[in-house]
Amino acid sequence: MRLVFAGSPSAAVPSLTALAASEHEVVAVVTRDDTPQGRRRVLTATPVALEAERLGLPVVKTRRITEEVAERIGALGADLGVVVAFGALLREPVLSAPRLGWINLHFSLLPRWRGAAPVQRALMAGDERTGAVVFQLVPELDAGDLLGTLERPLDGTETAGALLDELAATGAALLGDVVDRLAAGTAEPVVQVGEVTLAPKLVLDDGALDLSLPADDVVDRWRGTTPEPGAHLPLGDARLKVLELRAADVGDAAADADAGLAPLAPGRIALRGRRLLVGTGTAPLELVRVQPPGKKPMAGADWSRGLPSTDDVLLTTSPTTSTTTTDEEAPA
Repeated sequence: MRLVFAGSPSAAVPSLTALAASEHEVVAVVTRDDTPQGRRRVLTATPVALEAERLGLPVVKTRRITEEVAERIGALGADLGVVVAFGALLREPVLSAPRLGWINLHFSLLPRWRGAAPVQRALMAGDERTGAVVFQLVPELDAGDLLGTLERPLDGTETAGALLDELAATGAALLGDVVDRLAAGTAEPVVQVGEVTLAPKLVLDDGALDLSLPADDVVDRWRGTTPEPGAHLPLGDARLKVLELRAADVGDAAADADAGLAPLAPGRIALRGRRLLVGTGTAPLELVRVQPPGKKPMAGADWSRGLPSTDDVLLTTSPTTSTTTTDEEAPA
C-alpha cells in the first residue's frame, strides 16, 4: 500500500523506520515544524524529520493541518494514513483522504488514558498494566475501533522515559502487523470497551512531589514524571530536582530508635550512613540522585553533606497546584 506517515517525537521513529523497510511505500512524512532548542535556541528538526531525511523520504513540515497541507496530503493518493504522536489533531477532509482512512499507534490500553500523556499518567496512577494499541482514527479523541493490542505488566520500577522507549519499539511491530492485515483485508475492528480516562499533557508543576502522601504515591509520581517534565521538591524559592528515588529499607522502628535514628516527618531529611532519606506520609524514601539549583547532578548524600545542617531543611510538602492543558496540540 501507499502510506502517508505523520509523527514528530523520537517515540515515532521506530514505527517510521519499520514501515519504510516493509513492502509498503511511504510516499510522504508529515511532521511538526522545526523548533528552537537548547540555550542558544537553535532551530532543530523533529526526530521524525531527521529519520525521514536519512531514509530519503519526502517531508512536509507544519504546525497544524492547514488547508494547503490538507490539499498536499490529498494529492498523494495514499491508501492509508499512519499516525504516531504527530502533535496536532487531524480533521476532515484529511481524515477521509486516504482510501482506508488513518490509523493511530497509541501507548495505552484504550479507552484508558486517552490523550497526550498516556504512559506518564499510567505510572502516576500506579497502574499494574499498560500496553499499546492501534486504532482507527475518528474525529473524537482516541475513540476509534481497535485493530491491534499488546499488553505489558508493570512491576513498579519503570520510569516514563524508559517505558515509552520500550513501547515505541514493540508498538512499531504491532503497527506493522496491523498495516499488513489491512492490506490483506483481514483486519477485524473491535469496539473500545471500559471506563474512559483522560491523559492530558503534563506541565512542570505535575512533577512536584507531595511528601505528605504515602511513599508509594510519591514514587509513582516520580516514575511518571521522569525524565519529563522532571520530578522536583521545593527548596526555598527554588526546586531540587529528583533524578533518582527509591524506597528506603531502614529496618524496624525499635531498631532505629535504639540507634538514635528519629522517625522522619514528611519533608524532613536525614543522612543515615551513606544514604539521604526523606520523610513521607508513611515510610521514608531515599534521595539517590538530585540536582540542586544551578549545579550538576550529584548523589543525594553528597548534596546533604554540603548543607550547614540537615535539621534546618524542610522540603515543603504542598506542591504548587498543577494546571492541565486541553488545547488541540495534543498528539493524535
